[in-house]
Amino acid sequence: MAVSLSIYICTILQMENFVFAGVAAILAVQPSVYRTWKQLFDQIISNTIGAAISLFFLYYFGESPFIIGIVIILMISLSIKLKMEKNIPLTLVTVIAIMSAKGSADLYFAIERFLVILIGTSTAILVNIFIYPPKYKNKYIQEVETTFQKMSVLMRTAISNELTEASYKEVNKKFKKDLLKLEEKFKLFDEEREKLGKSNELNTREIILFKQMLKVLQEGSQLLENIEEHYQGKIDDEDKIFDQQLEELIKYHEYLLFKYSGKIKGNHRITDNNILLEKDKFYDKVLEFYLVNKEKKLRNMIIASSIVDYSFHLERLEKMINNYHKIRDTKKSEVSNSSTNI
Repeated sequence: MAVSLSIYICTILQMENFVFAGVAAILAVQPSVYRTWKQLFDQIISNTIGAAISLFFLYYFGESPFIIGIVIILMISLSIKLKMEKNIPLTLVTVIAIMSAKGSADLYFAIERFLVILIGTSTAILVNIFIYPPKYKNKYIQEVETTFQKMSVLMRTAISNELTEASYKEVNKKFKKDLLKLEEKFKLFDEEREKLGKSNELNTREIILFKQMLKVLQEGSQLLENIEEHYQGKIDDEDKIFDQQLEELIKYHEYLLFKYSGKIKGNHRITDNNILLEKDKFYDKVLEFYLVNKEKKLRNMIIASSIVDYSFHLERLEKMINNYHKIRDTKKSEVSNSSTNI
């Protein structure tokens, strides 16, 4: 949309080289509204500086490849100095667009290219903010569920060792990649709230809830790393104890995601399925194995400790979900009553 609109505007204004407007529009689109606003001012500054320096070198030294290379090096250095590294690609497009003008005396042609790039940048930013702003919440929840599914496969097979080594590594690699994307997505979400001040009590609680969803996945990732590095089972009973506990925790995690999305009946409780009731027995069993052979089983206590952290954050997530639903339902009730009174 941004590319088409920017090219259309350039066509109406009878500006040549509208391809640069399309390139600028592509580079200007940002993943958040806040970064889009910030990009607008940064792009104006960096593009103006790039255009001014390019025009200076174009007028006095011409458009030889050697001169263009010097200007590019100069603009990269200035952008880093001004802490505008993210604007370097579009700034360099501006430099090349202006310095590829035929003839150093044709400054009007160079300036027109600069305006074409500004049209592309501005159009993309306006589309990004007003027409199709990023929908963080839906994408975040989708990515949480996708990341959890991969973690679920890993957690359920970490002790039983059912997957081939190649398959396990492939799923684990995708899981780590998805987790990094999710962490970046949350930064965007939180940045939006902090910088633009777009929050109320419900939104603030939801952001805290999203942070806890991420934290639980991070704890799960740490647990998987500890299992891979430290687990020394090799005893049927011990393998079974760890495997069962991980299975119950994954079920609990899945239940919480369903509960947040409203897929669980309101009167249903996870304790109805005894998923958490056996937690203390698990710790007793691990301690029992440790006391039998302290040297060989010490490293398994690291895993048990990691399971404690994972369990704790799951329980904390459930409390947050309950509080969030309670406030949300109260808000809906107040709005409904207000409408009825009107």
